[in-house]
Amino acid sequence: MNIPVNTIDTPRQEVVEVKELIGSLWDQRAIILLFTALTVTAAIAYALLATPEYEVETTVRPVPLADLDELNESGLYKLLPKDALNIIGSSMQSYDVRLKFFQANPQYLAPLQAPGQSIESAFETFNERAFSLEKIDPKKSSSLSEAVGLSLRYPQGVDGVGILRDFTDFVVKGEKEKVALNLKILIANRIDQAEKKLESKKSAYEAEKDSKIAHLLEKDQLKKQVLQDELKALRQQLQSRRQNRIKELDEAIVIAKKLGIVKPTTPSALGDGEQAHQGNMIRTEVNNQKIPLYFLGQAALEAERATLVARHSDDFTEPRIDEIQKELSLLATNREAALLKERNHPELFLKDFADISGELTHLKQLNVNFDQLKLVNVDKDATEPQAPIKPKKALIVGFGLIFGFMLGLGVAIIRRAVLSLHSSRR
Repeated sequence: MNIPVNTIDTPRQEVVEVKELIGSLWDQRAIILLFTALTVTAAIAYALLATPEYEVETTVRPVPLADLDELNESGLYKLLPKDALNIIGSSMQSYDVRLKFFQANPQYLAPLQAPGQSIESAFETFNERAFSLEKIDPKKSSSLSEAVGLSLRYPQGVDGVGILRDFTDFVVKGEKEKVALNLKILIANRIDQAEKKLESKKSAYEAEKDSKIAHLLEKDQLKKQVLQDELKALRQQLQSRRQNRIKELDEAIVIAKKLGIVKPTTPSALGDGEQAHQGNMIRTEVNNQKIPLYFLGQAALEAERATLVARHSDDFTEPRIDEIQKELSLLATNREAALLKERNHPELFLKDFADISGELTHLKQLNVNFDQLKLVNVDKDATEPQAPIKPKKALIVGFGLIFGFMLGLGVAIIRRAVLSLHSSRR
């Protein structure tokens, strides 16, 4: 027994449904066009009423090494073109530097500043998305050298070109002033160090000179005291000798009186007495013993004793006393110490004076012309943009057209589905 089977032609049914959908959408074309027109109108209104935004940019590159030669030749400050570029880039990126620029130039933010709003608050809002800094690496780009690019987005009514130009000048001038101040501080510190070093050496020299003078004078004083002690001892010795001689003479005079010796004689002559001598006779007496002093006779002894008693000084009897007097006279003035005391310019006798003096002269005459000094080259200056970057009117209108058409289709499809549902329930 054969059972009949109902077959459904699926492709044909889908085609029929698509035709019905297209027909339904066509019937609702007014709705689709209405939504499309509304969104396009809104897009056109936005494109026309939105505040245009512009973008301007500037690029700075390193200067040749020769431009920084005057600064580097000072020997105190070393700055390479690459380092100068990094300093400028870092300063451009600094929030504090940007704020100081707008505080110094409030007219640039005046169009954006609400009534009663502070310059700091207006800057905070503007700075969030206005500045964009990019460092160009020649290894990662087509550029042949390093560079720093700074771009600025700003709404219509704001002098963006003036902001970027003046901000670049502000940064370069500020960093140049910092370099000048740093160099000035370094020079002042080096001068202070050199002067302190010179004063220290002068003080050390003065102390050494005073020590040497004191040593020389002390040495002379010691020698004087030794010589004076020797002189005193010699005089005491001579005086003692004279007194002893007087005592010897006194004893001899007593003996001579007792013997009746008035004039000088000899023991042999005294033994002969008053014997008469016939003819001419020459007597020679050889005796190894010392002849007693009283044989000189009373007259001679008394004369010598009187002379010794009347003597006021025995110095002439000792040659060493003359030598001591001479040495004491020479020690009265130490010529070396006197010359040391008379030195009015001690720096002339310092070993390192010429080097320190030369360094001081170099530092005091050191002068870098910062007016001619260039830290970076402004390779691309800020210029007026040809057209705004926002809003992009064609893109906005095109997007509004597509969105409106899609929205209209969506509304039409939903409306058809709702109507179909109501029909099936009936």
